[in-house]
Amino acid sequence: MDSGEGALGRINRQIRGLYPGYFALVMATGIISNAAWHIGHRGASDFLLGVNLVAFPLLLLALAVRMTRFRGEVFADLVNPRLVFSFFTIVAAADVFGLQLALRGQTESAVFLWLFALAVWTLLGYASFSVLTFINTESGADLVHGGWLIAIVGTESLVLLGAQLAPHFGAAAPLAFVSIYALWGIGVVFYGIFITLFSYRLFFLRVEPADVTPLFWVVMGAAAIATNAGSTLILTDPGMPFLLALRPFLDGTTLILWAWATWWIPLLLIFGVWKHLVRKEPVTYHPMYWSLVFPLGMYTLATWRLSLAADFPLLQLVPRIMIWVALGAWALTLAGALAAFWRVLRPPGATAD
Repeated sequence: MDSGEGALGRINRQIRGLYPGYFALVMATGIISNAAWHIGHRGASDFLLGVNLVAFPLLLLALAVRMTRFRGEVFADLVNPRLVFSFFTIVAAADVFGLQLALRGQTESAVFLWLFALAVWTLLGYASFSVLTFINTESGADLVHGGWLIAIVGTESLVLLGAQLAPHFGAAAPLAFVSIYALWGIGVVFYGIFITLFSYRLFFLRVEPADVTPLFWVVMGAAAIATNAGSTLILTDPGMPFLLALRPFLDGTTLILWAWATWWIPLLLIFGVWKHLVRKEPVTYHPMYWSLVFPLGMYTLATWRLSLAADFPLLQLVPRIMIWVALGAWALTLAGALAAFWRVLRPPGATAD
């Protein structure tokens, strides 16, 4: 029987406890859509755009309701060192969705999304590092997990969309190009800091199955998006000798980041086997799984872009295979999300006939 709480009440409860990183759903859907577009699967790309046309506004609405009605819960997440970086999924989601629109000629909408993402990134950047400085009271690097690297994903996503839009900025184009090159460098520096702390936590402190979450895949995804951003800059002429002089550094760093992202994939699979097959931890849906799907799509597109930047067509075999891996992971995760949503809508005690 129904306990007296209607469907709206149950949805309201879900919004109250909304996971800050749920925008990774939009990130994962959008990046696989963009990869499919470039590889030539336009039908799949358009379908995934349709999903984001629904998912992104709904998540923004849910966030707005949560910020209005449950300010205490939002503030608690913002000052939680384990959760604050999850809010950077808002930045990356806006940029990836903007890229979907830019590919289809919707430049004005893409510019609006980029400016929105830049504003959110600026606010979150200083807020998150203030949390680490003044509120983080736990024991050093033991708090570090893959989710912190979502800050890098958000930073590099600004580069990806910004590089597409900068030529449309007219007289402000030089400023835009200098800014996105700077953002790429900031993201790389962030990655160097966080991956050092993460590696120390992983290889020198005890790891339990509960520590191995889907957010671990952001370690690979952050390197992949930095690769994608670097390749995009290589393929885009800024029209400025100063920036063109950075090409050797850009070339070398981009290749190293791709190699590092590639190296992580087998190790992440080993972690999953250890957790679920060796330690017998069940696989249950959590919104964090979208942060596993996103790196698969990002690695696919990053490898495709690198093949173009390096003029190495043979490398395109990898993304032509990986796109199906990413789509399969996306479909499985969506099935889990829909099942979880159905459980919210279904009255307590109801059984399927």
